[in-house]
Amino acid sequence: MQEATRSPQADASAQAFIQRWQGVSASELSTAQSFVRELCDLLGVPAPHPTPEQDYMFERPITFHHGDGSSSAGRVDCYRRGHFVLEAKKLKTGPHTRGFDDALLRARAQAEGYARALPAAEGRPPFLLVVDVGNVIELYSEFSRSGATYTPFPDPRSHRLLLADLARSEVRDTLRRIWSDPDSLDPSRASARVTRQVATQLAALARSLERSGHRPDHVAAFLTRALFSMFAEDVELLPEGAFLRLLQTHREQPATLQQMLRVVWADMDRGGFSAALASPVLRFNGKLFKQPNNDGYSLLLNQEQIDGLILAANSNWREVEPAIFGTLLERALDPAERHALGAHYTPRAYVEPRSNT
Repeated sequence: MQEATRSPQADASAQAFIQRWQGVSASELSTAQSFVRELCDLLGVPAPHPTPEQDYMFERPITFHHGDGSSSAGRVDCYRRGHFVLEAKKLKTGPHTRGFDDALLRARAQAEGYARALPAAEGRPPFLLVVDVGNVIELYSEFSRSGATYTPFPDPRSHRLLLADLARSEVRDTLRRIWSDPDSLDPSRASARVTRQVATQLAALARSLERSGHRPDHVAAFLTRALFSMFAEDVELLPEGAFLRLLQTHREQPATLQQMLRVVWADMDRGGFSAALASPVLRFNGKLFKQPNNDGYSLLLNQEQIDGLILAANSNWREVEPAIFGTLLERALDPAERHALGAHYTPRAYVEPRSNT
């Protein structure tokens, strides 16, 4: 996700908005449209307005078609084609109660019903917004627009935004992008971007290692062990940050790092306490970490190559897509290098391991 731009003026405007709407007790009908208009002003996006296309407006009319052949009319509180359906409420039950949560879930179901009832030619928007005016905004997404179920965005722990959260620039930025460029929030796009970046970095490192005289098959196996270790620490199969710290600690001692990597990977093959990481590690099945005494198991790197590994390890490996990683890396290599290296870089068999304590 892009870093939000902060400014004292924007922060002050957000605080004024929060104070103005905190604890508003008026009815849904009298407050919802005013709330959305002022929210648009805070975000710096256009407010809804009636158009012949009915593509961005309050009270957007729709028709429900029922299984028995009948139909009924409905209206979406606020709709922006290709962006969102917004359902607004003014709940009388207090927050943090079962009744409050149930009411918001019913509102979410209502919003999803509206999204499904939109004309097929318009498609379904990627977002649902459920608003309890003056209280919370809940976000749900379905980026495939295929008719699948909308799910909490970005996840069930953080999809509910409290009114006070609007003081945070990153929250305002997320809402602004829902209004202006919702597809930029699609996690699969972030995954592809990070994967391309990491693939390019490792391809450059592979070329450097070969120029140093290392065999292509040794380079391929070494980098596969390294990238698996980076992924493992980011998904908490290894202690958090342990592999990155190992690289940083021995950055200026290449010969020591070569031996420490050999020790760590042998420990991952056996499982148990790892002196190199000063922590217990899981036992990983498969052949990736076998035969630590073989030539090429752990390569002697120069300073620039170690920095290349550190740069890759600093990436968010949760966002690296293993299914396309090999292909992207192959494309980053010269044709001759693809033949020698490409197949060895696809980590599907390793990135989703079975592990035993």
